[in-house]
Amino acid sequence: MAQLSDDCFAFGGPLMSVEEALALIGERIAPVDGIEDVLVRSAEGRVLARDVPALVDLPPFDNSAVDGWAVRYDDLAREGETRLPAAGRVIAGSAAAAIPPGHAVRIFTGALMPAGADTVFMQEDVTLDGGTVVLPSGLKRGANCRKAGEDIARGAVALPAGRLLRPQDLALAAAVGHASLPVRRPLRVAVFSTGNELVEPGEPLPTAGIYDSNRFALIALLSRLGVAVSDLGVLRDEPERLREALAAASGEHDLILTSGGVSTGEEDHVRAAVEAAGRLVFWRLAIKPGRPVAMGVIAGTPFVGLPGNPVAVYVTFTFVVRPLLARLMGAELPRPLAIPARAAFAYRKKAGRREFVRVSLRRGGDGTYEAVKYPRDGAGVLTSLTETDSLAALPEDMTDLAEGDRVDVYPYALLG
Repeated sequence: MAQLSDDCFAFGGPLMSVEEALALIGERIAPVDGIEDVLVRSAEGRVLARDVPALVDLPPFDNSAVDGWAVRYDDLAREGETRLPAAGRVIAGSAAAAIPPGHAVRIFTGALMPAGADTVFMQEDVTLDGGTVVLPSGLKRGANCRKAGEDIARGAVALPAGRLLRPQDLALAAAVGHASLPVRRPLRVAVFSTGNELVEPGEPLPTAGIYDSNRFALIALLSRLGVAVSDLGVLRDEPERLREALAAASGEHDLILTSGGVSTGEEDHVRAAVEAAGRLVFWRLAIKPGRPVAMGVIAGTPFVGLPGNPVAVYVTFTFVVRPLLARLMGAELPRPLAIPARAAFAYRKKAGRREFVRVSLRRGGDGTYEAVKYPRDGAGVLTSLTETDSLAALPEDMTDLAEGDRVDVYPYALLG
């Protein structure tokens, strides 16, 4: 489990920017302990614990990139076509005899280059005249020949520590000779929702009840990162019960993640429960939606309390919790990628906070992207997430966005 000091998230400012929050995470959070070897075939979505070197050159030998004819470049005429007698045939996986001077050898894609051969003509560029190969002029020395180690040399780092392994990474690991990889153990994260009004989907809905949705979004988002999730369900607004649940979860998990109950209202009981079980430091992020994000430490285990509104949960998870998880995982995750678009709407906002507006991208008449705002605002409007495809980020120093202005847009598909 993570073992943090109670004051590791202490921050003296009135409102914390997203960048300040990320800097604090980078400074105060260390990856969890625990490394294991897993088979390459089972390593997708895991995080490399150590650099992985290439055990062999890739490719391991000079080979042909095409089906064609291998020759010595020095045997080619400097001008006009060259006629060389055919001598032999090499297929992938077979040994190759040295090419006789002044001859051409039939060769296939991936086959070992015969000793002495350094250039390959594509078969469609060559004509045969009985046992003579007729080669056109103009080909460069070394054409269509893949040199040993040109992709990666033996001993070089093929995959760096911290890489969240993707299918293409596993292909490279296998290609350079690894049957297994050293990876960090999966994070264990406890998730629960809070609120007397919350009801499990499928149960009868009382007059003043709503179905819990945040927990399901958080579990899905965590699962995408290969996290082992403990679903603790819905906890009622009972301070002692909340305190007991938090204390119990801290001993078995690397992170406790909740939604709801972290603001400063009389019925926001998570705050009191965290302070009773550990230490809570309110971040009060300069972000909309999602300002009342809380962070704390319970018996050495980090705690993050997200707002109760579902859009705020999605935004704060993406831009705050995901980087925190990456740090705990020891993963070097790239920052979310924004693409430029032209605003197809006007918008006014307060200075000093970053706002994320739900938009849909479309191609404008000039081929550039336009961002079309969802017609309804509000951090509780779930359809503003399901009926759009992106978040438009409006920076802290902006107060007025005019239609046609440039805006940075984060497509959901690129947010991980």
